[in-house]
Parts: sequence; structure tokens; C-alpha cells
Amino acid sequence: MIGNPMSDPSNSTESPDPQDALSATFAFLVLRVWLGLRSLLTGIEKFSATVSKEVPMDVEEGGIAIPGLVTEVKVKEYGFEHYHGIPEPLMEKFLEEPLIPGWALSLYGGVLGYLLIGLGITLLAGIYTRVSLFVSGLVYCSLTAGLILLKQDAGIAWLGMHIALVVAGLMLAKHNRYAFVNKL
Repeated sequence: MIGNPMSDPSNSTESPDPQDALSATFAFLVLRVWLGLRSLLTGIEKFSATVSKEVPMDVEEGGIAIPGLVTEVKVKEYGFEHYHGIPEPLMEKFLEEPLIPGWALSLYGGVLGYLLIGLGITLLAGIYTRVSLFVSGLVYCSLTAGLILLKQDAGIAWLGMHIALVVAGLMLAKHNRYAFVNKL
């Protein structure tokens, strides 16, 4: 049976709607920015710590000031000295896992934060976006493998959503119009 040639989209004489192309471009841009921010800020957080600091006590209204009286407050700060690629509680669990050698875990934890920051920058700037998305997907797959070994089902599902977003990004990458390097 031969179909109606007018119903076949390949025989259409209509030009593609520029609004559809613009919508796809914007959809990809929003997704790229979200994934870029997610990677960048997650990487930066690998350099954070909550530390205790002593600060002078404030005098309540009508109170008496006592020189040298201090209180301890917890504050968040960033620095290379606080780097932790893998959070300490997870690191302890991973070290007990026989499928992950300690040297591999140290290497992975040592580069993870820097890798996430690099991926975040390249995604936000649109530098080799497809490669950046692919590597992001591989990072999320590796994180998923670790959580599978620890039987962290909620984290596995959460990372599965990230992988789905990366796949959507790769599928929409042909609409990547706002990029510095868009060769790959």
C-alpha cells in the first residue's frame, strides 16, 4: 500500500519553523547551563569545610561588656587545605569495599573536584560541549558504580537523573548555538 505523499514530512514544502529551532536552542542552553553549574559548584564544594572560629561576644542591650570574652561559631570557608574529593564518611565505607583498591580510590578522590570544576567551566563556556557532556556522563557513571557497591539506592536514582540529563544534552547538542568552541 502506498501512503499519501502529502502526509510524509520528507515531502513537505514548508520550511522549518524558526521558533522551533529557537526553542530547541534555548532548551539546550538552559540544560547546558544547569549541568555546568551543577559540575562547577559541586567541584568547588569539594574545597569547603565548616570550621570553628572564636569571635568576640556581642554585648546584649543593657548588658555588661567583659573584655576578652569570646564565643565559638561555626563558619563555612573554602581553601585548598580543605579539599576532600570523597567525603570522609563515604571514604571509610569505600576503603572497606574489596572491589575498589585503595590506590584507585585515592587517585579518584584526588582528581574528582578538579575534574568537576573543569567540566563545569567547559560546559558553561561552551568549549567542546559534546566531549564535556560525554565526560560528565562518564563521571556520573563512575559515581553511580560507587554507590551501587555501597547499596545507596536513593543516590543511584539521583545520579540516574543526572545521566538522563546528560543524554538529553547530547541529543540536543546539535542546537548548541552559543559556544566558544563547537567543533566536536
